[in-house]
Amino acid sequence: QVQLQESGPGLVRPSQALSLTCTVSGGTITTSFDYWNWIRQPPGKGLEWMGAISYSGSTYYSPSLKSRTSISRDTSKNQITLQLSSVTPEDTAVYYCARGRVVTAIYEYDYWGQGTQVTVSS
Repeated sequence: QVQLQESGPGLVRPSQALSLTCTVSGGTITTSFDYWNWIRQPPGKGLEWMGAISYSGSTYYSPSLKSRTSISRDTSKNQITLQLSSVTPEDTAVYYCARGRVVTAIYEYDYWGQGTQVTVSS
């Protein structure tokens, strides 16, 4: 069974960079056709897809966040890293990593991490 766990600082200062790590177990991030996503949910709001990295290392970003977002991976550690620069209080959210797959032409998130709370505050 695939498990994902997010980790990183719970508090970050405005204008600084946020770095979160998703550690994957029970599967490998290089498995063909798997996509590893970062999704966040601000308080009182819906889920927002931020971006993803594919099994081959290709990256994809939400247009609204592309200029500030970088997703990378460490295949030796089976980890996915999210970096979000120039954060503001609007970036306060619960951050999730999730595995994505295309199932019958529908993109599906089949495994999720538990999420980690990130608060941007001075």
